[in-house]
Order: sequence, then structure tokens, then C-alpha cells
Amino acid sequence: MQIYGTSRSRSLRVLWLAQELGLAFEHIPLDWQQCGQDAAYLALNPAGTIPALVDGDFVLAESLAINAYLARRDGRLWPQGEQDEACFWQWTLWASSSLEAPYLQWASQALWLPEAKRDAGQLAQACQALQRPLARLNVALQDRDYLLGSAFSVADLNVAGVINGLRRFDFTHYPAVADWLQRCLTRPAYLAAARLP
Repeated sequence: MQIYGTSRSRSLRVLWLAQELGLAFEHIPLDWQQCGQDAAYLALNPAGTIPALVDGDFVLAESLAINAYLARRDGRLWPQGEQDEACFWQWTLWASSSLEAPYLQWASQALWLPEAKRDAGQLAQACQALQRPLARLNVALQDRDYLLGSAFSVADLNVAGVINGLRRFDFTHYPAVADWLQRCLTRPAYLAAARLP
């Protein structure tokens, strides 16, 4: 099995899950700036995005889809029962459609751009845009440790993997999110994946 993509990208989500499951894999740390111009990689993944998983003759792109495939195949972090599986898909699709865009806007202004290029107005807009999704997540986590109950699952990994840089956010109004994110991002498998190139 091969996982393409640097840990400084959405590939971290897949690397994290592979570490959680103890999978044997070859990590090919292709950078997001190179993947769209690498002819050999484009032959595998014509979209030219990372990550990509190669599992024998099977090639799959998109980090959240890869994680669903790997977790379901392995079974350990996959939800048990139809309702929990439906909730997994709900949280995974919600993270992609409602949480990731405001998070990326926030991370650009708070983490990634050089300080001289950051825009306080855009940062304030991003913080405002994050309020609604974080409020929803906080309500979901108020009476449970993890999204599907008392145990960590691929649902938690997918959502936390979307907002892993949010540790520097002001969580005053979202203590349940802060505690949950801390539990997720201090897991040994996350720390091991984050150390990869």
C-alpha cells in the first residue's frame, strides 16, 4: 500500500488513520505544489491532488473517502450499526461542506501567511464564519467524549483532521470542542503522522 502526499496537507488525515490502524504502507511525501505537474503521479491520479492511496490495483483519491475505505476495510474504527454509520457520513460530509472552508480562511490568516501579509479584517471574518459550525460541534460533544459516543472513531478523525490547526483558536465559548480536539490531537498515532515529511 502506498500513500502519496506530505503530512503538511490533507494527506495527514490518511497518514493519521494508517498509524491508528497499524497499517503497513509506503509513504511518498509528494508536495501539494508538485502533484499537479508530476507526470507519473498524474497517471495515477488525473485530478493532480493529494492524497492518493494505491492499494494493489486500486487507486483512490480524496482524504475523507480514503479514510472511509480504510476504516471500513479494517473494521476497528468503523462505526457499528447502520445509525452510527449514517452519523459517520453526516459528520464527514458536514466537515467537508460546512467546516473546512471557514477553517481554511482562518488558518491562512492565523497560521500560514507571513505576518506582514495577514489581514486582520479577513481573520475577523473567518472567526465569525467559524462560530456556527463550532457551536454545532460543541452541542454534539457536550454529553459525550466523541462524536459517536464514548469511543474514538473515524468520524472523530475525519472532523479533527479537517481542523487540526485550530488549537490556537479562542475556544472560550466552545469548551467541549476544545477538550475533544485535545483528546484527538494528542493521540500517539496523530503525533506520529504529524512527524512524517
